[in-house]
Amino acid sequence: MAITMIDPVNVCQKEFEESHLLAKLKKIVVVARTVGKNVDEPSYIHSVIEFDLHGELYDAVKTDYDLVRNTLLDPDKGFSYLTGKMGYYIQPRTKGAGHGSTSRAFYARPRFLAKFIKL
Repeated sequence: MAITMIDPVNVCQKEFEESHLLAKLKKIVVVARTVGKNVDEPSYIHSVIEFDLHGELYDAVKTDYDLVRNTLLDPDKGFSYLTGKMGYYIQPRTKGAGHGSTSRAFYARPRFLAKFIKL
């Protein structure tokens, strides 16, 4: 699930506590739905979730953000080193299909969503 675009200048300037990522996670509401087997079948609202980051989960998301930030700040790495393999709960990855795209966004991994959505 896409959360917010990565603006490298902003991420370099902001600690996690003042980050756009945290601001989005504090006010996001997710409507989870079950989808039919094809486009003709209806989908149903499964649940409506408000993220509540605290304790170890907050610390883990901060660690993921700091990994991205430190990569951007490293003169030997930078924006081009951001990859979807990074981050335990929140990953930086190409926005869209990824074929030649240079933009990146913060995405919630399924294990992060599983903390809130009980299937």
